[in-house]
Amino acid sequence: MNWIDNALNGHATALQMRSSRAELLAGNIANADTPGFKARDIDFKAEFAARVSGQTGPMKTTNTRHMGPDNAMSSDLLYRVPENFKQNGNTVEAEAEQAAFTKNAIQYQVSIQFLSSKIRGMKLALKGE
Repeated sequence: MNWIDNALNGHATALQMRSSRAELLAGNIANADTPGFKARDIDFKAEFAARVSGQTGPMKTTNTRHMGPDNAMSSDLLYRVPENFKQNGNTVEAEAEQAAFTKNAIQYQVSIQFLSSKIRGMKLALKGE
């Protein structure tokens, strides 16, 4: 880890995780009417803590033909327990998913603002101002 990573204090990690979570939540919304689809999410706090502390490292490959990690969420995806069960086995509750997506989008914007202000501060410090 270099000095830039240390200076950004995990803001870049949070931004990447928010983006991945947005894709996951969008998939839930898109499959709201798919029979048997199970809504999924992650425990953001636990995943973020694991990434920042370095507990999630690169996957070891024991053969050159093995595929490398794809930088997706390292923790297991969690399944939502719906308030109202549908007869077709689908666990997506559109309103709850849309609320989670909106909250994640706002947090994504906040992460961008924090990252931007950190970078702006670093630029000022490097200029000596």
